[in-house]
Amino acid sequence: MIIFNTIRWKNFLSTGNQFTEIKLDRSPSTLIVGENGGGKSTMLDALCFSLFGKPFRNINKPQLVNSINKKQLLVEVEFHSGSKLYKIVRGIKPGLFEIYADGELLNQDAAARDYQKYLEESILKLNYKSFTQIVILGSASFTPFMQLPSGTRREIIEDLLDIQIFTTMNVVLRDKMNSLKDQLQDADGKLEVLKQKASIQKEYVDTLEANREKRVDEILERIQTGEEKISSLTSLANDLEGQKLSVEETQQSLGDLADKQKKLDSFKTKFSTQLRDLQKEVAFYEETDECPTCRQGIAHDHKETIVSSRQEKMQELSSGMEKLQEEFTKLEELIAENAVLSEQISGLNASIITHHNEMIVQQRLIQALNLELNDISSKTGDIDTEKNKLKTYAKEVLVQNEEKAKLNEEKHYMDAVSTLLKDTGIKTKIIRQYLPVINKLVNKYLQAMDFFVQFNLDEKFDETIKSRHRDDFSYASFSEGEKQRIDLALLFTWRTIAKMKNSVATNLLILDEVFDSSLDNNGTDYIMSLLDTLGEDTNVFVISHKGDQLFDKFRSLIKFEKKNNYSEMVV
Repeated sequence: MIIFNTIRWKNFLSTGNQFTEIKLDRSPSTLIVGENGGGKSTMLDALCFSLFGKPFRNINKPQLVNSINKKQLLVEVEFHSGSKLYKIVRGIKPGLFEIYADGELLNQDAAARDYQKYLEESILKLNYKSFTQIVILGSASFTPFMQLPSGTRREIIEDLLDIQIFTTMNVVLRDKMNSLKDQLQDADGKLEVLKQKASIQKEYVDTLEANREKRVDEILERIQTGEEKISSLTSLANDLEGQKLSVEETQQSLGDLADKQKKLDSFKTKFSTQLRDLQKEVAFYEETDECPTCRQGIAHDHKETIVSSRQEKMQELSSGMEKLQEEFTKLEELIAENAVLSEQISGLNASIITHHNEMIVQQRLIQALNLELNDISSKTGDIDTEKNKLKTYAKEVLVQNEEKAKLNEEKHYMDAVSTLLKDTGIKTKIIRQYLPVINKLVNKYLQAMDFFVQFNLDEKFDETIKSRHRDDFSYASFSEGEKQRIDLALLFTWRTIAKMKNSVATNLLILDEVFDSSLDNNGTDYIMSLLDTLGEDTNVFVISHKGDQLFDKFRSLIKFEKKNNYSEMVV
């Protein structure tokens, strides 16, 4: 059972920077009054926000922060669950979410969503929907049980009956079934591989027995063909080597052409230099009459003698240059012939290499064929061994079939369990057992409020409502006051069931403006008498505008007022 002790808040909605604190276990019955906007319903939003991160009313989270102070919203709630004292702290601007157990902060390494999940599943053991159905009956944004969709109704009932464990088990089972599915697929794969290996081995044994000699003949024929090709290629390669040798000899006979060209180039340079020098000297004597050094005149006869001798030498050099050019022409012809010979040699080398490569290919092929032949020869007397391998594969196939059969058996078992864990399985069976109790309690509380109808929920949590005078009522067909009595009857029923199951039982019950709507005086008295039956271990808080009418019916009073734009608790 959860015993709520204290809730306190500041900078929350209309509340200022000073903490407002309410002792939730202060009295069996407490009336909370105040004018509209005074903050009397703030406790509901603060309580839901602290526990579930969202308010009870339809208010956006940023709007929860006090519009004047605009920061440092903080809500704290303390409660006992079992022997431990828990404290939940939430804040906005800055964001804060902390859980304390006996004063020690719980590990916050987990993500906020997982942290909240731990709070709901491991500590509170109820979620927002369940909490608002068994702890709070309100107006405004509250959605009564009968106005919820059938799926949500079922979730609340499952929480109350503490059978959500079957849903968790079903999730775990689905994970195991997915894993089993993978194992079956793996087993099928292994079985298929083994069958293929056995099939291949059988074909291999059959081949050994039926085609052994034929294969040997084929290999021998291919070896002979390869050897003949090698012989032919060897002969052709030898011919090419002979041709290459002849061409190389012809090339050698040409001599060192590079050396010849070097010598001719040297002679050409020497002759050209001498010819230029002689031309310069002749030109000097033809154009100059005196010595440039001593400034004495040069005799005409002397000039003619020198010029004549120099021209003779120039004539000799020109003749030599012509012969030299003839040698250059012969050399160019030899170089061209040498290039042709080199190209022939390259072509012969390429052909020789091609023939050698072909011989290597044939040799390797013969080697491979000989290896295959040796392999076949070695296995000639080893067919029994291969048959034994085939038997081994057959046994492995049998074993794998047995393993697959075991997995299929496990799958059938899991399928059966899965059927039980579905909504239509064991959970429905348990719900069927509790439906008579639920319906009996609802009708009991309705009669206590002087509302005599026969109310029944079916397995789909659809209602059937009958009376002595009229059949086939629906929840929607009743007045607001009658709907409220049904809502209250269901609320008390859920609390009773929770207490019976010890799943989400709590001391706290909050009624928000229940007495302010369509209830007449008799309805009010009936509800108050019903509240008196809850016992001293229940702390009821009633939020109402009718303080003057209800004051004497409660043991404790809390009043909220608006002062200087802030809501304050004055009593």
